[in-house]
Amino acid sequence: MEARRGTLIMILALIAVSSVSTGEALSSDYYQSTCPNLRQIVCEAVKKKINETAVTIPAVIRLFFHDAMITGSDASVLISLTTEDAEKDSSDNKSLAGDGFDTVIRAKKEVEKACPGVVSCADILALATSCAIELSGGPSYTVELGRYDGLVSNASLVDGNLPGPNFVLDKLIAIFEKHGFTLVDLVALSGAHTVGFCHCSRFADRLYNYNGQLGATDPTFNPQFADQLKQACPSNVGPTIAVNLDPFTPITFDNLYFSNLVNGYGLLTSDEVLYTDTRSRPIVQWFAANQTAFFEAFVVAIGKVGSLDVKTSADGEIRKDCTAYNKKQ
Repeated sequence: MEARRGTLIMILALIAVSSVSTGEALSSDYYQSTCPNLRQIVCEAVKKKINETAVTIPAVIRLFFHDAMITGSDASVLISLTTEDAEKDSSDNKSLAGDGFDTVIRAKKEVEKACPGVVSCADILALATSCAIELSGGPSYTVELGRYDGLVSNASLVDGNLPGPNFVLDKLIAIFEKHGFTLVDLVALSGAHTVGFCHCSRFADRLYNYNGQLGATDPTFNPQFADQLKQACPSNVGPTIAVNLDPFTPITFDNLYFSNLVNGYGLLTSDEVLYTDTRSRPIVQWFAANQTAFFEAFVVAIGKVGSLDVKTSADGEIRKDCTAYNKKQ
């Protein structure tokens, strides 16, 4: 009992440390006078898109994370260049679902009707993410606003700056620590894998070539789950075939992801390692047992994502088209 109490104290302390805001320029009422119905407009666009396809939920969340981790929360991932060397063209971003981009573009169109030339694509992406999370059963939280859109989008900046599916904990920590995230933030943000899907190629080695041994399966897999995955993802499966990251509630934002890790249902190495590594295991166990704790930690962590390297009028712009720099650029 004392050991568990000590573990919980440690986790709560880490959450407290991670709640320090890095986005001093942002404000929850930034558009109060210029676009007072902004959140309602964005959420309505997100809701319509979700009604068309549930892929919208993970697509928007992942888009937000991939954007912020490179040049900050500045919508640079949305830029499309004829030279095909923007962030979205990098190998790590090729798998970003088009539904995420489409959701932001649709929301921007509706926002422009009500508040032309006022709201950045970066703020719309941040709001769309919160809407997607709330509409799928996750926590409702206030989004700090006031971002400008970035003026740089380069595929070469992406390499090595996003977590990979085969990362062990040390490599995950290295990626997150350089942005000021704690271990609790890392585990909480990984919980976004409670929604969405993953292509078979991203975890095939765990099924058929574990540790470089041909035919070997990762023993940390629940055996029944491994058998199910092999049926869905045979060794010669095509590159477009995918399975749900959470096999039980794939379109509901809940804490089942963490229970899955405890029970051997973690799909990616970077997922399951959060439980197999003793440094992060207590956090996984705590979130598995307490959804409220997960939601609270996630809200803190996603707020930090949105506060990364925020652009201002001095180094950014309010794009008219989320996929292109303004003409003055």
